[in-house]
Amino acid sequence: MYSNLGDRFWLKNAHIPLCLLDNIAIKPQTREQLCHVDLEIYNNKIISIIPHTSKLPEHPYVDVKKGIIFPCFIDSHTHLDKGHIWERSPNLSGTFDEALETVKKDAQKNWSPEDIYQRMDFGLQCSYAQGTIAIRTHLDSFGKQANVSFNVFEELKNKWKNKLVLQAVSLVSLDYFLTEEGSKLADLVANYGQILGGVAYMNPQLDQQLDKVFTLAKERKLDLDFHADETKDKNSICLKKIAEAAIKHQFKNKITCGHCCSLAQQSEQLVKETITLVKEANINVISLPLCNLYLQDRTPGHTPKWRGVTDVHALKQQGIPVIFASDNCRDPFYGFGNHDGLEILKESVRICHLDTHYDDWVASINKIPAQLMNLPHLGKIGMGVNADLVIFKARYFSELFSRPQSDRQVMREGQLIDTTLPDYAQLDDLIFPDK
Repeated sequence: MYSNLGDRFWLKNAHIPLCLLDNIAIKPQTREQLCHVDLEIYNNKIISIIPHTSKLPEHPYVDVKKGIIFPCFIDSHTHLDKGHIWERSPNLSGTFDEALETVKKDAQKNWSPEDIYQRMDFGLQCSYAQGTIAIRTHLDSFGKQANVSFNVFEELKNKWKNKLVLQAVSLVSLDYFLTEEGSKLADLVANYGQILGGVAYMNPQLDQQLDKVFTLAKERKLDLDFHADETKDKNSICLKKIAEAAIKHQFKNKITCGHCCSLAQQSEQLVKETITLVKEANINVISLPLCNLYLQDRTPGHTPKWRGVTDVHALKQQGIPVIFASDNCRDPFYGFGNHDGLEILKESVRICHLDTHYDDWVASINKIPAQLMNLPHLGKIGMGVNADLVIFKARYFSELFSRPQSDRQVMREGQLIDTTLPDYAQLDDLIFPDK
């Protein structure tokens, strides 16, 4: 589109969603709430945002021809440690149970520090090139795997510190926290300054498990991040149980619940009760439409009857922060994916019917996850904010969501970066070791 323009320049004739402009009094010009603006960038930061004018500025400029500009993406629920193992460990039934078993076998056989490092780094290369600036990844953390994976994570966090903000969440089933090893895991998470997390399943000890994990988190002043109700079973009410536990423990730190699929299968009364508690508990909900569309209601030879996602509209209508994220990428839980924030938003719009009307759903992949991840300086476009931007040729949402936008430009601190994606062949020695 254009080359870097020095330390002071303008991006003129741009469309920016109103919900992503921070404390800027500009009226939208389209029914999709797009604002027609000019941005001035100086010393890597945005210093001026004004209504678009035909007047030529004093400093160099580029006309983006009404192209849409987003702040860089924030992907708040991923599994980088599992990523890109599909060819060596495929899930040929496509079912959730086989995904669990296949990953377990792959980890036992292959998850050396080098293997995890290279696959995670590949995922980070993809994310960065496409415009992501912050990522939260879950790390399988049973037994010795916790030390291995968190050590690799710390190496990558340091390697990418000038390009990506990285956060990690422990991932075990909640029964693990009733053991001595569970307390040790909480200490390890605290030592790394990360997030305590786990998978909630319906079982007779769930209340006890939740009491323990909330206590461990409070003692160590940790945020919590749960996998909850990743099932179509309408009797699975882990989200409700987590909210009740949070209220009981008067938990003040951030709480996240991912998936929450069963909410969309439950009675109107139960949904209302659950959402009331979720709001009182200040829980953020992350929907993972790509993975859940792939896994939920899957039976070989059977046409799926539902889309697998949680009730995002009901949650949002009650003021609960709703986020969309990528989840798994090219592993037994999801055979596809490319770590692309635009793909997440595009498919969420289609799967969840966010287009009528678009409202401020676009904030669910940048501004809202930035708040969840305690990154208030990211996910928005405003004065004094770093010029970390994704610039599209598409002028309106229908154009944006109709093509891959492979020609996007990514700007970091006012400078364009190389958006070339890494070659899959980088991983051949890991994925095809016998060839």
